[in-house]
Amino acid sequence: MALRVVALTFAAAAAVLGVLGPARAQVALVPTPPWEQPGLLDDGSVGSLREAIRRTIGWLERRSPDLRLTFGARVVTVREQIRALGRIVQLLEDEPSPEELETRLLAEFDVLRSIGRDDGAVLVTGYHEPIVEASASRAPGYTVPILGVPLDLVGRDGYWTRAEIEEGRIGDGTKILAWARDPVDVFFMEVEGSGTLHLLDGRELRVGHAATNGRPYRSIGRLLIDEGKIPREAMTMRALREWLAANPSERTRVLHWNPSYVFFRTLPGSPIGSLGVELTPGRSVATDPRVFPPGGLAFVRAERPIVLPGGGVAWAPFSRLVLNQDAGGAIRGPGRIDVFWGRGPEAELAASEMKEFGELYFLVPKGVGEHGPR
Repeated sequence: MALRVVALTFAAAAAVLGVLGPARAQVALVPTPPWEQPGLLDDGSVGSLREAIRRTIGWLERRSPDLRLTFGARVVTVREQIRALGRIVQLLEDEPSPEELETRLLAEFDVLRSIGRDDGAVLVTGYHEPIVEASASRAPGYTVPILGVPLDLVGRDGYWTRAEIEEGRIGDGTKILAWARDPVDVFFMEVEGSGTLHLLDGRELRVGHAATNGRPYRSIGRLLIDEGKIPREAMTMRALREWLAANPSERTRVLHWNPSYVFFRTLPGSPIGSLGVELTPGRSVATDPRVFPPGGLAFVRAERPIVLPGGGVAWAPFSRLVLNQDAGGAIRGPGRIDVFWGRGPEAELAASEMKEFGELYFLVPKGVGEHGPR
Protein backbone atom coordinates (compact mmCIF):
# COMPACT_ATOMS: atom_id res chain seq x y z
CA MET A 1 0.00 0.00 0.00
CA ALA A 2 1.48 3.32 -1.06
CA LEU A 3 1.76 5.89 1.72
CA ARG A 4 1.67 9.66 1.44
CA VAL A 5 3.51 11.13 4.44
CA VAL A 6 2.30 14.62 5.32
CA ALA A 7 2.11 17.00 8.24
CA LEU A 8 -0.90 16.69 10.51
CA THR A 9 -2.04 20.24 9.80
CA PHE A 10 -3.20 19.43 6.26
CA ALA A 11 -6.51 17.77 7.22
CA ALA A 12 -9.36 18.22 9.68
CA ALA A 13 -12.37 16.66 11.27
CA ALA A 14 -15.92 17.13 10.15
CA ALA A 15 -18.45 18.97 12.11
CA VAL A 16 -16.69 22.15 13.20
CA LEU A 17 -15.08 23.19 9.94
CA GLY A 18 -17.95 24.80 8.09
CA VAL A 19 -16.09 25.08 4.78
CA LEU A 20 -18.63 23.46 2.45
CA GLY A 21 -20.17 25.00 -0.63
CA PRO A 22 -23.92 24.82 -1.35
CA ALA A 23 -25.22 21.51 -2.66
CA ARG A 24 -26.58 21.25 -6.17
CA ALA A 25 -30.35 21.35 -6.40
CA GLN A 26 -30.58 18.18 -8.44
CA VAL A 27 -30.59 14.39 -8.08
CA ALA A 28 -27.94 13.39 -5.58
CA LEU A 29 -27.09 10.01 -7.14
CA VAL A 30 -26.51 9.27 -10.82
CA PRO A 31 -25.76 6.02 -12.66
CA THR A 32 -22.14 5.20 -13.44
CA PRO A 33 -21.58 4.26 -17.09
CA PRO A 34 -19.41 1.18 -17.76
CA TRP A 35 -16.31 3.26 -18.55
CA GLU A 36 -16.61 5.01 -15.17
CA GLN A 37 -17.34 1.89 -13.14
CA PRO A 38 -15.40 2.15 -9.84
CA GLY A 39 -13.41 -0.66 -8.33
CA LEU A 40 -15.21 -2.03 -5.29
CA LEU A 41 -12.22 -3.58 -3.52
CA ASP A 42 -13.06 -3.68 0.18
CA ASP A 43 -10.09 -3.35 2.54
CA GLY A 44 -11.97 -3.99 5.79
CA SER A 45 -12.77 -7.20 7.64
CA VAL A 46 -15.64 -9.40 6.48
CA GLY A 47 -16.81 -9.78 10.08
CA SER A 48 -17.27 -6.04 10.64
CA LEU A 49 -19.17 -5.68 7.36
CA ARG A 50 -21.44 -8.59 8.19
CA GLU A 51 -22.18 -7.17 11.64
CA ALA A 52 -22.96 -3.67 10.30
CA ILE A 53 -25.31 -5.11 7.66
CA ARG A 54 -27.17 -7.21 10.22
CA ARG A 55 -27.69 -4.18 12.44
CA THR A 56 -29.15 -2.26 9.51
CA ILE A 57 -31.41 -5.17 8.58
CA GLY A 58 -32.66 -5.19 12.18
CA TRP A 59 -33.55 -1.50 11.87
CA LEU A 60 -35.26 -1.98 8.50
CA GLU A 61 -37.33 -4.85 9.87
CA ARG A 62 -38.91 -2.41 12.32
CA ARG A 63 -40.08 -0.17 9.47
CA SER A 64 -43.08 -0.62 7.19
CA PRO A 65 -42.06 -3.02 4.39
CA ASP A 66 -43.68 -0.72 1.83
CA LEU A 67 -41.80 2.39 2.96
CA ARG A 68 -39.82 3.74 0.00
CA LEU A 69 -36.13 4.64 0.06
CA THR A 70 -34.91 7.05 -2.60
CA PHE A 71 -31.55 6.47 -4.30
CA GLY A 72 -31.48 9.31 -6.82
CA ALA A 73 -33.94 8.33 -9.55
CA ARG A 74 -34.27 4.80 -8.09
CA VAL A 75 -36.89 4.00 -5.47
CA VAL A 76 -36.48 0.86 -3.37
CA THR A 77 -38.94 -0.38 -0.77
CA VAL A 78 -37.81 -1.43 2.68
CA ARG A 79 -38.80 -4.99 1.76
CA GLU A 80 -36.50 -4.86 -1.28
CA GLN A 81 -33.66 -3.31 0.70
CA ILE A 82 -33.86 -6.04 3.35
CA ARG A 83 -33.67 -8.63 0.59
CA ALA A 84 -30.68 -6.85 -0.99
CA LEU A 85 -28.72 -6.64 2.26
CA GLY A 86 -29.58 -10.24 3.03
CA ARG A 87 -28.08 -11.16 -0.32
CA ILE A 88 -24.86 -9.37 0.61
CA VAL A 89 -24.67 -11.47 3.78
CA GLN A 90 -25.01 -14.58 1.61
CA LEU A 91 -22.22 -13.38 -0.66
CA LEU A 92 -19.98 -13.03 2.40
CA GLU A 93 -20.61 -16.53 3.78
CA ASP A 94 -17.40 -18.07 2.39
CA GLU A 95 -15.38 -14.94 3.26
CA PRO A 96 -14.40 -14.14 -0.33
CA SER A 97 -11.30 -12.19 -1.28
CA PRO A 98 -11.81 -8.50 -2.07
CA GLU A 99 -11.49 -9.28 -5.79
CA GLU A 100 -14.08 -12.07 -5.66
CA LEU A 101 -16.50 -9.97 -3.63
CA GLU A 102 -16.15 -7.14 -6.16
CA THR A 103 -17.02 -9.54 -9.01
CA ARG A 104 -20.09 -10.78 -7.15
CA LEU A 105 -21.30 -7.28 -6.30
CA LEU A 106 -20.95 -5.92 -9.84
CA ALA A 107 -22.87 -8.93 -11.17
CA GLU A 108 -25.91 -8.24 -9.00
CA PHE A 109 -25.86 -4.53 -8.09
CA ASP A 110 -25.88 -1.24 -9.95
CA VAL A 111 -23.50 1.44 -8.68
CA LEU A 112 -24.78 5.01 -8.33
CA ARG A 113 -22.34 7.89 -7.89
CA SER A 114 -22.86 10.88 -5.62
CA ILE A 115 -22.79 14.14 -7.59
CA GLY A 116 -20.72 15.65 -4.77
CA ARG A 117 -20.40 19.37 -4.16
CA ASP A 118 -20.61 22.11 -6.76
CA ASP A 119 -17.11 21.12 -7.91
CA GLY A 120 -18.07 17.43 -8.06
CA ALA A 121 -15.91 16.43 -5.08
CA VAL A 122 -17.01 14.54 -1.97
CA LEU A 123 -15.45 15.64 1.30
CA VAL A 124 -14.71 12.62 3.50
CA THR A 125 -14.14 13.23 7.21
CA GLY A 126 -14.04 11.07 10.32
CA TYR A 127 -15.53 10.99 13.79
CA HIS A 128 -14.89 8.86 16.85
CA GLU A 129 -15.93 8.10 20.41
CA PRO A 130 -14.02 10.58 22.57
CA ILE A 131 -12.94 9.86 26.14
CA VAL A 132 -13.75 12.66 28.59
CA GLU A 133 -12.42 12.98 32.14
CA ALA A 134 -15.39 13.37 34.48
CA SER A 135 -16.75 12.86 37.98
CA ALA A 136 -20.04 11.25 39.02
CA SER A 137 -20.61 14.18 41.41
CA ARG A 138 -19.44 17.75 41.43
CA ALA A 139 -15.88 17.96 42.74
CA PRO A 140 -13.00 20.45 42.68
CA GLY A 141 -11.96 20.90 39.07
CA TYR A 142 -15.08 19.10 37.78
CA THR A 143 -17.65 21.85 37.33
CA VAL A 144 -19.01 21.40 33.79
CA PRO A 145 -22.38 19.59 33.82
CA ILE A 146 -23.19 16.93 31.24
CA LEU A 147 -26.95 17.32 31.01
CA GLY A 148 -29.72 14.84 30.43
CA VAL A 149 -32.92 15.84 28.62
CA PRO A 150 -34.70 18.73 30.42
CA LEU A 151 -38.19 17.98 31.71
CA ASP A 152 -39.57 21.09 30.01
CA LEU A 153 -38.00 20.46 26.60
CA VAL A 154 -41.00 18.73 25.01
CA GLY A 155 -43.63 21.08 23.63
CA ARG A 156 -41.55 24.24 23.85
CA ASP A 157 -40.98 26.46 20.86
CA GLY A 158 -37.55 28.04 20.80
CA TYR A 159 -35.84 26.39 23.76
CA TRP A 160 -32.96 28.17 25.50
CA THR A 161 -29.77 28.76 23.51
CA ARG A 162 -26.39 27.29 24.47
CA ALA A 163 -25.46 30.52 26.24
CA GLU A 164 -28.72 30.59 28.20
CA ILE A 165 -28.43 26.92 29.17
CA GLU A 166 -24.87 27.34 30.38
CA GLU A 167 -25.94 30.42 32.34
CA GLY A 168 -28.42 28.26 34.25
CA ARG A 169 -31.70 29.02 32.47
CA ILE A 170 -32.94 25.47 32.29
CA GLY A 171 -35.85 23.54 33.78
CA ASP A 172 -35.70 22.41 37.39
CA GLY A 173 -35.17 18.69 37.82
CA THR A 174 -32.96 18.30 34.77
CA LYS A 175 -30.68 15.36 35.49
CA ILE A 176 -26.93 15.91 35.48
CA LEU A 177 -25.30 12.71 34.27
CA ALA A 178 -21.78 13.68 35.37
CA TRP A 179 -19.43 16.62 35.77
CA ALA A 180 -16.55 17.22 33.35
CA ARG A 181 -13.32 19.16 33.75
CA ASP A 182 -13.24 20.97 30.42
CA PRO A 183 -16.16 22.62 28.57
CA VAL A 184 -14.27 22.18 25.30
CA ASP A 185 -14.25 18.40 25.84
CA VAL A 186 -18.01 18.43 26.32
CA PHE A 187 -18.50 20.65 23.28
CA PHE A 188 -16.60 18.27 21.04
CA MET A 189 -18.40 15.30 22.55
CA GLU A 190 -21.61 16.99 21.38
CA VAL A 191 -20.10 17.31 17.92
CA GLU A 192 -19.14 13.61 17.89
CA GLY A 193 -22.57 12.60 19.19
CA SER A 194 -21.34 10.25 21.92
CA GLY A 195 -18.43 9.57 24.22
CA THR A 196 -17.04 7.61 27.14
CA LEU A 197 -16.76 9.33 30.49
CA HIS A 198 -13.70 8.20 32.47
CA LEU A 199 -14.83 8.76 36.05
CA LEU A 200 -12.64 9.58 39.05
CA ASP A 201 -13.41 6.21 40.67
CA GLY A 202 -12.08 4.34 37.61
CA ARG A 203 -15.46 3.43 36.13
CA GLU A 204 -16.45 4.22 32.56
CA LEU A 205 -19.84 5.59 31.58
CA ARG A 206 -20.92 5.75 27.95
CA VAL A 207 -23.22 8.59 26.93
CA GLY A 208 -24.85 9.45 23.63
CA HIS A 209 -27.07 11.98 21.90
CA ALA A 210 -30.59 12.10 23.36
CA ALA A 211 -32.05 15.41 22.11
CA THR A 212 -31.12 18.95 21.12
CA ASN A 213 -32.48 22.35 22.05
CA GLY A 214 -33.76 22.79 18.49
CA ARG A 215 -31.49 25.71 17.69
CA PRO A 216 -29.56 25.75 14.37
CA TYR A 217 -25.97 24.53 14.31
CA ARG A 218 -23.32 27.18 13.61
CA SER A 219 -19.70 26.24 13.00
CA ILE A 220 -17.15 27.77 15.37
CA GLY A 221 -14.46 26.70 12.93
CA ARG A 222 -16.02 28.87 10.25
CA LEU A 223 -16.26 31.73 12.76
CA LEU A 224 -12.53 31.66 13.48
CA ILE A 225 -11.72 31.36 9.78
CA ASP A 226 -13.93 34.37 8.98
CA GLU A 227 -12.34 36.36 11.81
CA GLY A 228 -8.86 35.56 10.55
CA LYS A 229 -7.91 33.73 13.74
CA ILE A 230 -7.00 30.47 11.98
CA PRO A 231 -6.26 30.24 8.24
CA ARG A 232 -8.67 28.05 6.32
CA GLU A 233 -5.88 25.73 5.12
CA ALA A 234 -4.63 25.24 8.70
CA MET A 235 -8.03 24.55 10.27
CA THR A 236 -8.07 21.19 12.03
CA MET A 237 -9.74 19.89 15.14
CA ARG A 238 -6.39 20.03 16.90
CA ALA A 239 -5.73 23.59 15.68
CA LEU A 240 -9.14 24.64 16.97
CA ARG A 241 -8.53 23.05 20.37
CA GLU A 242 -5.09 24.64 20.61
CA TRP A 243 -6.49 28.07 19.75
CA LEU A 244 -9.21 27.77 22.41
CA ALA A 245 -6.62 26.68 24.99
CA ALA A 246 -4.33 29.59 24.08
CA ASN A 247 -7.17 32.14 24.20
CA PRO A 248 -9.17 31.36 27.36
CA SER A 249 -10.73 34.82 27.44
CA GLU A 250 -12.32 34.14 24.03
CA ARG A 251 -13.45 30.58 24.75
CA THR A 252 -16.94 31.34 26.04
CA ARG A 253 -17.69 33.79 23.24
CA VAL A 254 -16.60 31.31 20.58
CA LEU A 255 -18.45 28.32 22.03
CA HIS A 256 -21.61 30.37 22.47
CA TRP A 257 -21.48 31.31 18.78
CA ASN A 258 -23.08 27.93 18.20
CA PRO A 259 -26.56 28.19 19.81
CA SER A 260 -27.24 24.46 19.30
CA TYR A 261 -26.92 22.28 22.41
CA VAL A 262 -26.95 18.49 22.77
CA PHE A 263 -28.47 16.68 25.74
CA PHE A 264 -27.18 13.20 26.56
CA ARG A 265 -28.40 9.85 27.83
CA THR A 266 -26.47 6.92 29.21
CA LEU A 267 -25.77 4.03 26.85
CA PRO A 268 -25.50 0.36 27.76
CA GLY A 269 -22.89 -0.44 25.11
CA SER A 270 -21.32 0.96 21.98
CA PRO A 271 -22.16 4.38 20.49
CA ILE A 272 -25.58 4.60 18.86
CA GLY A 273 -26.24 6.35 15.54
CA SER A 274 -29.31 8.28 14.43
CA LEU A 275 -31.03 5.02 13.43
CA GLY A 276 -30.80 3.76 17.00
CA VAL A 277 -28.38 0.94 16.14
CA GLU A 278 -24.85 0.41 17.44
CA LEU A 279 -22.21 1.92 15.20
CA THR A 280 -19.53 -0.33 13.74
CA PRO A 281 -16.01 1.19 13.56
CA GLY A 282 -14.91 1.65 9.97
CA ARG A 283 -18.30 0.56 8.62
CA SER A 284 -20.85 3.09 9.90
CA VAL A 285 -21.14 6.48 8.21
CA ALA A 286 -23.12 9.67 8.64
CA THR A 287 -24.64 11.41 5.62
CA ASP A 288 -27.39 13.93 5.00
CA PRO A 289 -30.73 12.09 5.38
CA ARG A 290 -32.38 14.65 3.10
CA VAL A 291 -30.42 13.35 0.11
CA PHE A 292 -29.27 9.81 0.96
CA PRO A 293 -31.55 7.08 2.32
CA PRO A 294 -31.00 5.71 5.82
CA GLY A 295 -30.02 2.07 5.78
CA GLY A 296 -28.34 2.37 2.38
CA LEU A 297 -25.27 0.35 1.41
CA ALA A 298 -22.51 2.63 0.15
CA PHE A 299 -18.89 2.44 -0.96
CA VAL A 300 -16.38 5.13 -0.01
CA ARG A 301 -12.86 5.66 -1.25
CA ALA A 302 -10.45 8.25 0.13
CA GLU A 303 -7.36 8.45 2.37
CA ARG A 304 -6.96 8.23 6.14
CA PRO A 305 -4.09 8.95 8.54
CA ILE A 306 -2.27 6.03 10.17
CA VAL A 307 0.42 5.90 12.83
CA LEU A 308 3.77 4.55 11.64
CA PRO A 309 5.89 2.22 13.85
CA GLY A 310 8.24 5.07 14.71
CA GLY A 311 5.37 7.30 15.81
CA GLY A 312 5.07 9.39 12.65
CA VAL A 313 1.92 9.81 10.67
CA ALA A 314 1.28 8.81 7.07
CA TRP A 315 -1.71 8.96 4.77
CA ALA A 316 -2.88 5.71 3.21
CA PRO A 317 -5.77 4.94 0.83
CA PHE A 318 -8.82 3.16 2.16
CA SER A 319 -11.81 1.81 0.25
CA ARG A 320 -14.71 -0.07 1.75
CA LEU A 321 -18.38 -0.86 1.87
CA VAL A 322 -20.19 1.15 4.55
CA LEU A 323 -23.68 1.41 5.98
CA ASN A 324 -25.60 4.67 6.20
CA GLN A 325 -26.49 4.54 9.90
CA ASP A 326 -26.00 8.05 11.23
CA ALA A 327 -26.49 11.77 10.57
CA GLY A 328 -24.89 14.98 11.81
CA GLY A 329 -25.76 18.64 12.08
CA ALA A 330 -22.81 19.67 9.90
CA ILE A 331 -23.14 16.82 7.39
CA ARG A 332 -25.16 18.46 4.63
CA GLY A 333 -25.61 17.84 0.93
CA PRO A 334 -24.41 15.15 -1.48
CA GLY A 335 -20.78 16.18 -1.10
CA ARG A 336 -20.28 15.08 2.53
CA ILE A 337 -19.73 11.81 4.34
CA ASP A 338 -18.42 11.22 7.86
CA VAL A 339 -16.85 7.84 8.73
CA PHE A 340 -17.06 6.46 12.28
CA TRP A 341 -13.69 5.05 13.43
CA GLY A 342 -14.47 3.89 16.97
CA ARG A 343 -12.27 4.78 19.94
CA GLY A 344 -8.57 4.91 20.73
CA PRO A 345 -5.56 6.88 19.44
CA GLU A 346 -5.90 5.97 15.74
CA ALA A 347 -9.63 6.70 15.78
CA GLU A 348 -8.95 10.05 17.43
CA LEU A 349 -6.29 10.81 14.83
CA ALA A 350 -8.68 10.08 11.97
CA ALA A 351 -11.44 12.15 13.57
CA SER A 352 -9.09 15.07 14.18
CA GLU A 353 -7.26 15.16 10.87
CA MET A 354 -9.38 13.70 8.06
CA LYS A 355 -10.58 16.23 5.49
CA GLU A 356 -9.95 14.36 2.29
CA PHE A 357 -11.63 14.55 -1.10
CA GLY A 358 -12.80 11.13 -2.19
CA GLU A 359 -15.56 9.21 -3.92
CA LEU A 360 -18.97 8.06 -2.69
CA TYR A 361 -21.25 5.49 -4.30
CA PHE A 362 -24.45 3.67 -3.34
CA LEU A 363 -25.37 0.14 -4.41
CA VAL A 364 -28.85 -0.81 -5.64
CA PRO A 365 -29.92 -4.30 -6.82
CA LYS A 366 -30.12 -4.60 -10.59
CA GLY A 367 -33.67 -4.28 -11.90
CA VAL A 368 -35.07 -2.91 -8.64
CA GLY A 369 -36.66 0.53 -8.44
CA GLU A 370 -35.66 1.49 -11.97
CA HIS A 371 -38.91 3.32 -12.75
CA GLY A 372 -38.73 5.68 -9.82
CA PRO A 373 -41.76 6.78 -7.75
CA ARG A 374 -45.03 5.15 -8.66
